[in-house]
Amino acid sequence: MMDVASLAGVSQATVSLVLNGTPGARLSDATKKKVRQAAEDIGYRLARREQRHPAAENGVIAFIADEVATDPWMSLAFDGARAKALEFGLTTCLYVLQGDAASEKILLDQLAEQRVAGIIYGTILTRRVEPSPSLFDQRTVLLNCYDGKRRLPSVVPGELVGGRTATERLLNAGRKRIGMINGQEGLDASRDRLKGYRQALASHDIPFDADLVKPGNWEPSSGYEMARELMALDNPPDAIFCANDMMAVGCYDALRELGKTIPGDVAVIGFDDREIAQFTRPPLTTLVLPHYEMGELAAELIIDAAGGLEAGPRQIKVECELVERESV
Repeated sequence: MMDVASLAGVSQATVSLVLNGTPGARLSDATKKKVRQAAEDIGYRLARREQRHPAAENGVIAFIADEVATDPWMSLAFDGARAKALEFGLTTCLYVLQGDAASEKILLDQLAEQRVAGIIYGTILTRRVEPSPSLFDQRTVLLNCYDGKRRLPSVVPGELVGGRTATERLLNAGRKRIGMINGQEGLDASRDRLKGYRQALASHDIPFDADLVKPGNWEPSSGYEMARELMALDNPPDAIFCANDMMAVGCYDALRELGKTIPGDVAVIGFDDREIAQFTRPPLTTLVLPHYEMGELAAELIIDAAGGLEAGPRQIKVECELVERESV
């Protein structure tokens, strides 16, 4: 599978989604075709697992999230995990942490007594975590977070490649001066999306200009303010990469106030593929934040481990697929 991923130029997770025929996976037809062609070229055939029906006492996957209210990401990941678990006769239960170590310990102690099939431990922000010792006593997969020592398997979004894909899409559209409105400083998502932006510029021999990168806070208000700052430069950008869709909404408002057309005067691309992206005018080109697929893969890792297919701790980065609309 790693060979197929290398030949097709995609992640191993994408190969798994395509060759498993995973329903609901948001991958382009071109990506699916590349993966299938690469698999055919090297003669790879996916080893199909028999449906396993775990014993009743192991028939539950516990999905622990630190938050579900403010953003849809953990809910989407839970839906993906639940759908995959159902294929194998398991149920998935959602537990939301109360935000303190004491309540987390109580929950993990209770789960240890229930002999669950495994635990998916998810965080609303992509970040490094220090896993509780109790998590090492169960089959555990970290979702949207990771252990710095790589002692537990983790599934995270491919933010760096996503940032590069977004920027390259603007470059390939003929844009020469690309601004970026980044997310909150100090977060993994902001750091990696900026790295991808810089990599894309470097690959096109375009020098990095710090004046073209503005710090946002993920909210429409910062997209509006930072877009106005970018357009006030002596040499303003002809394209803006917003590190999430909500800031792109604010960016749209600023550009309209300034009498600029999208994408005629300024092309705009977002990130996350929130529902609002398809209802902006023009509809926003963006990248998927693949939490549904991440949830599926996390559940699959637990199911594999329960069936004896232990692969050892590793990190899987899931492709952030480009969604073409009309803003570029």
